[in-house]
Amino acid sequence: MVTLNLLDYSPIDEGATARDALLQTVQLAKQAEQLGYRRFWVSEHHQVMSVAGSSPEMLMMHLASSTERIRIGSGGVMLPHYSPYKVAENFRLLEAIHPNRIDLGIGRSPSFHQVNRALNETKGKRLPYEQQIGDLQHYLSESPSPDHRFSGLTATPVIDTAPELWLLGTGMGSAAIAAEYGTAFAFAHFGKPSGEGLEAVRLYREQFRPSPFLQRPKVTVAVFAVVAETAEEAEELATAFDLWLLMVESSNPPPYYPSVETAKKRGFSTIEKEKVAQNRKRMIIGTPLHVADEIRRLAGQYQADEVTVIPNVYGAGNRLTGTALLAEAMGLAALK
Repeated sequence: MVTLNLLDYSPIDEGATARDALLQTVQLAKQAEQLGYRRFWVSEHHQVMSVAGSSPEMLMMHLASSTERIRIGSGGVMLPHYSPYKVAENFRLLEAIHPNRIDLGIGRSPSFHQVNRALNETKGKRLPYEQQIGDLQHYLSESPSPDHRFSGLTATPVIDTAPELWLLGTGMGSAAIAAEYGTAFAFAHFGKPSGEGLEAVRLYREQFRPSPFLQRPKVTVAVFAVVAETAEEAEELATAFDLWLLMVESSNPPPYYPSVETAKKRGFSTIEKEKVAQNRKRMIIGTPLHVADEIRRLAGQYQADEVTVIPNVYGAGNRLTGTALLAEAMGLAALK
């Protein structure tokens, strides 16, 4: 049995608003809990106008309050933008209100220069990423290091439990850091679906050092998934996804997630078709049984403990239907 999670971007569909997108994320989280998904994570994107998820901590508080059992997490907080002390306090507060249900996924930001400047405008020289992770663990630890430069500081509230710490990454560097600091590791197969991912996960497992937060290595692999009742329907949804990916990764990102009709009407140039073919390696497309088989294959390749699905397709109804069909095909245990 593969443990299955969801990561939602809160896409703003063509004809919808950001508020609509966020409310749809809440609806998806509630359904995920009922269907038996283990975790529900939300993303941090800046200056991506077709995505409403810019502040995962804020959205997580509402999601955790709107659900009862499913783990709620960030996929992830872009740590270089922030003070580790403040991140620790945010997530201790979340964990205090919702004990044993909060995941703190952290990563490095790929944001462009203007976003980096705006988020770090009042800061001096940036701390190295590895030091930020060590700082974060110090503030979250029950036994903080007396040698830390802020050893007298305590991240409040002081609580009996701790959020589960995950490091998100796409390569060897992140895998090595996760192993060194003893965090769980989330590999973004949807970002780099290459053989390097297998090597990164292998390195993480081989070099893992137990920490107060995790005694044994733990891996999830994240992948885009387009699921529909028929292969033809899945292909139509994938066409809209193809267009969104092309546009969002271009110099002229869209203000919304394009509909299937818009994608069909626009079509793709020869050069764009080549890029689409490359992007298709980042996703699994098809019927519930086909996608379920591919997820099991992917989990086996990586020897992953869990798989995190990103159902980033057009239409809230399509996202709800696809995740429900996939849960059934994967044999998830729905809540009674």
